Order: sequence, then C-alpha cells, then structure tokens
Amino acid sequence: MLPDYAPPLEPYLDILYEDDYLLVLNKQSGLLSVPGRHDHLKDCLESRVQSRYPTASTIHRLDMETSGILVMALSKEIHGHVGRQFEHRRTEKTYIARVAGHVAGDEGEVDLPLICDWPNRPRQMVDFERGKKALTRWRVLEREEGDVTRLELKPVTGRSHQLRVHCQQMGHSILGDPFYASDEVKNMTDRLQLHAHSLSLFHPVRKETVTFTSPVPF
Repeated sequence: MLPDYAPPLEPYLDILYEDDYLLVLNKQSGLLSVPGRHDHLKDCLESRVQSRYPTASTIHRLDMETSGILVMALSKEIHGHVGRQFEHRRTEKTYIARVAGHVAGDEGEVDLPLICDWPNRPRQMVDFERGKKALTRWRVLEREEGDVTRLELKPVTGRSHQLRVHCQQMGHSILGDPFYASDEVKNMTDRLQLHAHSLSLFHPVRKETVTFTSPVPF
C-alpha cells in the first residue's frame, strides 16, 4: 500500500505518438501505470488515458518510480498482437540509469534469476532455485564526477524490478531507489534515476519496426 501516494499533476498526459491503433506515452516518475486496489490509488496513467481514449488498454507497465516510454493499444486486436511481442521478447527496450560508484569495465551482463520477496513485497530477490530467468545487458555511457556512473541498460527479460535488483547486485544501486539502495544513495536524488528511454516494436498495421524515444530527464 502507498499511503503517501501523490501523483504529479503536470503534465496530466504527455503523448509522444498516436495513431488509430497505438498510443505512446511518456510516464512521469511518481505516477502508477495502472490503478491500485484502494481509492486513493485510482489516479494513474491508464485512468488518465482512458478518460480521453475509452478503448485504450495497458500492454506493459513501468514501476511507479520509473519514468519514460509506455505503449497502450486502442483495440483488443492490437493489444493482443503487441502483447505477444512483449511476451516473446520481440521488442527492444533501452533504459538510462545513474548508479552509485564508478562501474568497472565498459559493458557486460547480469544473469541472475528473480523471485518476489513475498514477506517484503513488492521487493524482488535473487533465487537460484525458484527464481525466473532474468538477463540484463549494460554499457557505461559516462563516469561522472561525484562517484556516479550513467548506464545504458537493455533488459532481455522483463521481470518486476529487474533493472533495480541487477544494478544492486552489481554493487551499484540506482540513485534514489527506495527499495534497493542504502539511505545515502537513496537520498542523493529526489527520484529514482531510471528512465525508459527507447522502445522498438513491430507495428501490426504499418507492417514495419518503429522506434519511440523519450528524452532523459536527469
């Protein structure tokens, strides 16, 4: 439960692209992708979109703290087609993150299975016996002053909190992370410094691969 949920009001909707089939949104950090169970959690990206586009449906989600690209379908047929692309890993997603410390090496991958840490949900944890496969590829973009590294993250799988846990397991938690960072790293910024920067998928009507991007706000 999020007793202090206070979603940002401006911009109410940030639409990056729309046609008769798809909507591409730029979700703000602090806004839920879909409504929670309690009344004070009903304001979310999905409900805001549906107030203007009643047939819109959410194909995939971003964590409340994560900003960036989220795609919604405007019909059941399109939802099914694009949803299968996510399910079968035919989309390509790129995230940008700022993490604590200077990461050694210029690129690599983290291959650690994840499972819900049930007593502490929504936290996730590494579990080699029961966890589901989770693979993230990473590349250093910049080693900044102040002992911070800017990373490009490409999740091959799409597990809950995957990028956040994998960065923590690298020894470099994402700045502002309320779940997986130390208090010092959490308090370095006023938000989680993780942004869904680009997404490529096959447009089921245009019959071509399309790529959407969102400017990184940090």
